Amino acid sequence: MTVGRSYARTDPGRKRRGNEDAYVCRPPLFAIADGMGGAQAGEVASALAAEALTDMEANGSGERRVAALIQEANRRVHERASTDASTSGMGTTITAALVEDDGTVTFGHVGDSRAYLLRSGTLEQLTDDHSLVAELVRRGELSPAEAEVHPQRSVITRALGTDPDIDVDTFTFRAQGGDLFLICSDGLSDMLDHDTIESILLAHRDDLEAASKALVQGANRAGGEDNITAVLFEIADDGRAPAGEPDERTREYAPDFVDEDTLHPEDHVLPPPPAPAAEDTVVIPAEAVAEAAAAAEGDEPEATLARKALALAVIIALCALIVVLVLWGLAR
Repeated sequence: MTVGRSYARTDPGRKRRGNEDAYVCRPPLFAIADGMGGAQAGEVASALAAEALTDMEANGSGERRVAALIQEANRRVHERASTDASTSGMGTTITAALVEDDGTVTFGHVGDSRAYLLRSGTLEQLTDDHSLVAELVRRGELSPAEAEVHPQRSVITRALGTDPDIDVDTFTFRAQGGDLFLICSDGLSDMLDHDTIESILLAHRDDLEAASKALVQGANRAGGEDNITAVLFEIADDGRAPAGEPDERTREYAPDFVDEDTLHPEDHVLPPPPAPAAEDTVVIPAEAVAEAAAAAEGDEPEATLARKALALAVIIALCALIVVLVLWGLAR
């Protein structure tokens, strides 16, 4: 049993200029990290976590290996947050899936990014959110419907980078040919309910690129309150070669906005420009600012004198016209 097609798509959403999501789509490894923190710290945290998954050779296999990868990701994020004041307090969720040679899929999970399975036309959520409202639902103190609109639904109870060690949920799932897995950030799952995600995946089951695009568009049209990322991968049927080329990238920064993905067609406005990365920041010297201000002040008196001269000329012309008309009337 092998990995078939795979595809990933990310989008800043309709309300945020930056994108703090990162993903890994490198068969047989797939993951999403949703960063949190001030300024660009969330982007740093999610990028560090994604990089850790792809460049570390963990020993063992299955749950032990996935747990080791995520622990290394946690170590890197925590170390950076502890030594760099600009990233203090940052963290990230992570949900990872490793497709094994024996046909199993091993998951590692921290936070509220989710993993789903579409099998035989039915969508199933595989991960449990590490969030305040999810815990209240599990205790029976909130209903799922109440959790969807709870004001603290974005408060998570577990994230990478906040402590030197992290408790990682791991589990192994027996895959079947034709299974389709979705890993997504809460920018998707908070905007689209379970049934809507299911219907979109069913409608585009044979085209993962179209499915990812439809998911992002749907989340944006529902409000696009947060960054949106979806990673899709399928298990090929026995005897069938994998179709298409996987998107083998680790995403560190958001792509440019795509108008049709980000805005309603009826908006008829251009999307806002993406926030510049740190290396693109332009620093204007204080001397240049002072010179520009002085030049502006120097221009103002000249502009004022020109306006006064024009007004005086108009008044003189009107007076002259009135005198001419009066003399012409008297002469008659």
